[in-house]
Amino acid sequence: MGRDPMTAVDLKAFIRDIPDFPKKGILFRDITPLLGAPPAMQEVERRFVEAWKSQNLNAVAGVESRGFIFGTMVARGLQIPFIPIRKQGKLPWTRLSESYALEYGEGVLEAHDDAARPGDRVVIMDDLLATGGTAAASARLIERLGAHVVGFGFVVELGFLGGRKRLGNTPVVSLINYE
Repeated sequence: MGRDPMTAVDLKAFIRDIPDFPKKGILFRDITPLLGAPPAMQEVERRFVEAWKSQNLNAVAGVESRGFIFGTMVARGLQIPFIPIRKQGKLPWTRLSESYALEYGEGVLEAHDDAARPGDRVVIMDDLLATGGTAAASARLIERLGAHVVGFGFVVELGFLGGRKRLGNTPVVSLINYE
């Protein structure tokens, strides 16, 4: 029987577990071994491009900073523009801002006010889906630009944290899921 092309490379084998980082009791899922393995990165790109190629997208948005890595490769693979979603104060042009709750305080994300056009179909990419706060804020920001969020893409999902629930019915593609 032939090998399923969607599982040709075991991406989970490229994730390093680091106990007690950044603080005791946390098991950190480190993607740097994946970033250092060109065949794994090619597989990540292939899987995301395959997942989104039939969605008539106008752009891919990536959340600072690791979302830039995966978002730009998917945008290149689909031959569509990339939209950077950055932390507050990093963008030079006129911009929209969106606040969201963090564990101890508040974060602010921004995008240029001309990053997307009304009616654009956008997928939002990041490396990790945990509680969903950053992804949900990114979606609100894209929607405030007048665009439609078609879906989310994550390399790793920490399913036990329930972040997917905060994203409503919008499709989520996660390549590695830790329940």
